[in-house]
Amino acid sequence: MESLKQRRTIRKYQQKDIPTDMLNELLETSFRASTVGNMQVYSVIVTRDAQRKAKLAPAHFNQPMVQNAPVVLTFCIDLHRFSQWCRQRKAEPGYNNLEWFVTGATDALLVAQTFCVAAEEKGLGICYLGTTTYNPHLIIEALELPELVFPIATITVGWPDENPPQVDRLPLEALVHEEVYHPYTSEDIDRYYAYKESLPENKQFIAENGKETLAQVFTEVRYTKKDAEAMSELLGQVMKKQGF
Repeated sequence: MESLKQRRTIRKYQQKDIPTDMLNELLETSFRASTVGNMQVYSVIVTRDAQRKAKLAPAHFNQPMVQNAPVVLTFCIDLHRFSQWCRQRKAEPGYNNLEWFVTGATDALLVAQTFCVAAEEKGLGICYLGTTTYNPHLIIEALELPELVFPIATITVGWPDENPPQVDRLPLEALVHEEVYHPYTSEDIDRYYAYKESLPENKQFIAENGKETLAQVFTEVRYTKKDAEAMSELLGQVMKKQGF
């Protein structure tokens, strides 16, 4: 439990490979994660080849760890395999819809998180890339994903070559609601976000971007409505193209 509280994201890795047996054992362990209906509607693409990593890098805005990590794992929603099994067993599947896209995403993300915990227990470092759903079409092309397969999470993994400080987290009371959802008062918001707003790096972040508050940096610089709407439209287009 305490080791989980001490975890941190690793973006720099030693140039040391992960043995195949070790990686496969970690993946097999992660496949014990909960899954809807014991259907396991996910697949994991293991990328070690430098050229393949180079093809993936633009989808992740060329973040260095994509090409520097010994292994890149892409966790995918996969209704393709289960649907093929159904048809080969004289059953007609009906899994090309939003409900099963969300189900597949849930399955895949449970596996991804279980893998991360297992990998860190073995001394490996991981970095979750939030960019996977920004450019899914590029990942689909690079990994040659068929219909009803969709990338939902990417994890870089390797032996750590850094020991960065932990990033901040909101306090327990900001995130946990007993019995029912309890609306936040203005005073609650001020109290819960006070530490985050007090951090020197965040104050510098505000100054560098010429903003008045940290929230403005998030809404006007980092994650704008315009960008989100454009990515949402792209996401819908790619989902349709992949058969959902």
